[in-house]
Amino acid sequence: MPSARLRRQERADGPAMAGIRKPVRLRTFGLAAGTSLASLRRPESAEARNRGFRALRGIPPNTIAKLQRDMERLHLLKEQVKQIEAGRLAQIQKAPEERMHAMILLLTRVMGVGIETADMLVREALSRTLRDRRAVARLGGLTGSPDESGSKRREKGLARAGLARLRTGMIQLAWRILRFQKDSALVQWFQARTADGRPKTRKTMIVALARKLLIALWRLVTTGEIPEGFVLRPAAVA
Repeated sequence: MPSARLRRQERADGPAMAGIRKPVRLRTFGLAAGTSLASLRRPESAEARNRGFRALRGIPPNTIAKLQRDMERLHLLKEQVKQIEAGRLAQIQKAPEERMHAMILLLTRVMGVGIETADMLVREALSRTLRDRRAVARLGGLTGSPDESGSKRREKGLARAGLARLRTGMIQLAWRILRFQKDSALVQWFQARTADGRPKTRKTMIVALARKLLIALWRLVTTGEIPEGFVLRPAAVA
């Protein structure tokens, strides 16, 4: 999808802007630039960006020119993403009664789920006719890959048979849900099982949370069952 490609490009270009994302590197020029560059990360206009760059001191002109070009490219990408998402939302709102559009609008009411994520979930998985929750989990590639030999049985990790884009998106969404749905039963379940604070435990359990979350969202759009403790935004008034 166009906006997804632009977001990937935005993330790829970001690390190249060493002075913007990692201003500590500018100290090689004898300048603690963190404070000065803070005003450049979210400029209101081209004039604001130019004023901010002119205020920098102690940085070679070529470095400032490169930072300025990178900021302009990043600003352009952000504007293009906004335009695409606004156009998608307008198209959905023109025909909200369509099945897929209704699913997307319902998912966007969940705190932590945006229009981009909702659109991906519906088109990749939730609009399909799936038999049960196991089929949903398999489609997302969020099930284990058992390895049995005689009396020994162990898990070899995630099965790779599902949709990679859906799996990646659900793991990212699971981390986001931890912030936006702190009082939900799913988040409380995750917190109880990662109380030891070990990174390996959290890494393993976030996949389990993503699987449970995908099943819960599937039930939400197919049966209307709201996940326990989830906070929803008010429904849009037609």
